[in-house]
Amino acid sequence: MSTEGSVVGERYRLDQPIGRGRAGIVWLALDLRLHRTVAMKRLLIPSGLTPEQAAQAREQAFLEGRNAAKIEHKCAITVHDVFHENDDVWIVMEYIPSRSMAQFLAEHGRLTPEQAAGLGIQLGSTLATLHAANIIHRTLEPGTVLLADDGGVKLTDIGITGGGPTPAYRAPEVARGLPATPASDVYSLGATLYTAVEGVPPYGENGQGGPPSIDNAGPLSGALGKMLRQDPVTRPTMNDTVRALNAISHGDTKTAFVPPTAPAMPTMPATPPPGTAAPTAIQQPVPPQQAFQPRPAAPPQPPKPASAKPKWLIPAVAVAVAILVGVLIAELFFV
Repeated sequence: MSTEGSVVGERYRLDQPIGRGRAGIVWLALDLRLHRTVAMKRLLIPSGLTPEQAAQAREQAFLEGRNAAKIEHKCAITVHDVFHENDDVWIVMEYIPSRSMAQFLAEHGRLTPEQAAGLGIQLGSTLATLHAANIIHRTLEPGTVLLADDGGVKLTDIGITGGGPTPAYRAPEVARGLPATPASDVYSLGATLYTAVEGVPPYGENGQGGPPSIDNAGPLSGALGKMLRQDPVTRPTMNDTVRALNAISHGDTKTAFVPPTAPAMPTMPATPPPGTAAPTAIQQPVPPQQAFQPRPAAPPQPPKPASAKPKWLIPAVAVAVAILVGVLIAELFFV
């Protein structure tokens, strides 16, 4: 039994449970060897199996975790390690401060069609990467989509069968017992995006309801209708789906969709607090009433009365003229 503070795999200390996923309890843990925080999950093994069946299930879970570790995509949760511990299979993943899409929708309601399209582009491109590696997600639903505190999107439980898909997001052919295919992932993505804009799964929580009514999807309606087709052969491929969503959102994957758990962006006060110097890197705009305002012309001053000439000016001029004449006479007669 896993408890807080216990060490598994001889290097991972379980600090606290941070959630319960479809495939098991998620733990916040510390990698004692690399000194980094990770998320860990003990993969769920169905109960009631014979010893031989349980051993096969554990081996299947181990292989699924190892395949998930091969996927590299910015929107896919990175798998660091997978290992056996007694009768358990543990998967070690990157830790992303986040909440699930299911939690977000329950607390904040529906998304706009543009927001859902931007979300679908990121999920669809991740799923296309999985399909190129011959991996089927199998269990895409709002509970396996993480909305990171920094505004990013992460897809988890990649290729992990675990407790199986939720009926509301399970493709009809999978519900009939057929194996999951890329087309069934397209259906699950459509059901997830439908829930994002309509607030409920397309065929109800048990997946057995009547035909879905698309009322709030707007420009997303056509794409959702194709993704939710009952016949998997007639559904678009994942790459075609991404192209359609790009056309709806014009390639914008950041349509102001940032979960409110994200930390507030730092802001610069317009007026610095008293006693502090204003930062020189940011210049405040000049208020309009002060920009390009000519100074008013000074009022005209009355003319100053002409002052009388000084009395000493005339004698001084006469003396200067006499000296100049004397100098010229001297030059003429004595030089």
